[in-house]
Order: sequence, then C-alpha cells, then structure tokens
Amino acid sequence: MCLVSALRFHGIGTQLPHQVWIGVPRGTRVPRLQAPPLRVINISPALFDLGVEVHRIEGQGVRVYSVARTVADCFRFRNTVGLDVALEALTEAWRSKRLNLDELNRIAKRLRVQRVMQPYLETAVP
Repeated sequence: MCLVSALRFHGIGTQLPHQVWIGVPRGTRVPRLQAPPLRVINISPALFDLGVEVHRIEGQGVRVYSVARTVADCFRFRNTVGLDVALEALTEAWRSKRLNLDELNRIAKRLRVQRVMQPYLETAVP
C-alpha cells in the first residue's frame, strides 16, 4: 500500500480513499480485479523496497510504506494526490510525533524530493 491508502492505514490525515493505492515496480504486470478498485502507482525497481514495513492484517503479511516514505511519496507524487494532501500528511505526522526527521531526510534524498520538501519542513517543524 502506498500514498493515500498508506496514510489511512497509519491514521494520518483526513483522506478517505475510494480506491486502494498500491505501488508496483515499473514494468510489472498488474492483475485486473473486480473489487476493490485499485489505483496503481509505478515505482522504480531500485526504490521500490525503500521504507517498506510488513504488517499483519487478518493473518496475512501486507507490505505498507512507512510514515516517512509515505510523506516523502506524497511530495513526490504531489501532482497526483495534491499538494494539500502532502502538507496535511507532513504536519499531522509531525504533530503526532510519528515522523523521524532523519529517516524522512534520508528517504527524501533517495527519492529526490528533499529540495521540494525543505520550505514546507521549515514551516511545519519548529
């Protein structure tokens, strides 16, 4: 799970996704499902496993991106999810003390969004 679905899973923000947002390595074939509706985000294979956590849901291991990776991804895909979603994710994750700035900076650097995030970090993080 990634982006808006990962935000919902972590309890960050007010977004209620009407689709399940999943990330797949670029070039991977995605099966067509009747339900639930999927929103597929293609991710570079080199960056696909960065920040992945495995959580147990109904006895199954589900791969969900960490809070830091999800916030960085929201800025990376800000034209897809909206800048307002990215800003809300950053501020709420920081206020709830669920965001490690060192991890966020490390991931943002790898995803090449550190410069994009910097002005927002300066205003959100006192």
